[in-house]
Amino acid sequence: QEPTTSNNACHQLTMDIHHHFIVLSFIVLSLLTAVSSWATNPKSKHSALAQQFPYPSITMSASTSSGDDGQGSLLVSNMHKIGLSTDASSKLRLLLASQSPRRREILDMMGLAGRYTAKPSPLNEEELQIELSRKKFSPRDYARTLAERKSHAMGVTMSNNGEVTLIIGSDTIVDLDGSIMEKPKDEADAFEMIRRLSGNWHQVHTGVAVYAVGVGGHDEEKLMFSFTDTAKVKFAGLTDEDIQSYITTQEPMDKAGSYGIQGIGGQLVERMEGDFFTVMGLPMHRFSRELSKAISSLDM
Repeated sequence: QEPTTSNNACHQLTMDIHHHFIVLSFIVLSLLTAVSSWATNPKSKHSALAQQFPYPSITMSASTSSGDDGQGSLLVSNMHKIGLSTDASSKLRLLLASQSPRRREILDMMGLAGRYTAKPSPLNEEELQIELSRKKFSPRDYARTLAERKSHAMGVTMSNNGEVTLIIGSDTIVDLDGSIMEKPKDEADAFEMIRRLSGNWHQVHTGVAVYAVGVGGHDEEKLMFSFTDTAKVKFAGLTDEDIQSYITTQEPMDKAGSYGIQGIGGQLVERMEGDFFTVMGLPMHRFSRELSKAISSLDM
């Protein structure tokens, strides 16, 4: 006898319930097994989670190599090779071709106090700035070229006297969207510069160059290295009263972009990216590394 339609439906419902019960039992059993495995093996748990939520791996280098020449990579490792400025028997001297008190301060902080002399470069900066503006140099190249010319101009005035002199040239400029800001001409110029910087990001480029005189017993200058280091600075939004009050302190008047981050002008800065000392006037870390490499190459 053939089953009725009602019997067929009941039979199918019973089969479906039985099938779903088996599947559900299998799922529950799998979950219990996984939980038990994670509880007894944290590493397995970590691995499983890491597959679902990957994150960048962090690696640490155990290398302490200081370079192929075996010399220390920073100036602190070669400081002993630089003679005191008062030592007549010194074979290696440093000369800062700048009258900037900020650069002298940075050199002193590096431990070079008493190991260098400072003298302003004879370079006519105004004429060179006009020349470079006509050639449409990029702000980074502009800063580096000024540094090279300052150092070279000082080297031309020197002669070999049996010692090597490393001449440090440096120049710092403020770059607002490709527009170069040098030192202000007057208070009105300073006010306009700071108002343009207010609330905006800008770049500070410091060019550095070192020429050597007396290498191999020759008078000719030798370019040891040159570079430009860049930092980004964000000014807070400033009121006219803030700007005028700052200018009244006279601090902006001898500084590129009309502010000094290491002084009262630090109050204008909301945040920055890069080397603080680049904005101050001499990128300490990179200069240390490059000068150390140059001293090592002299084999003194």
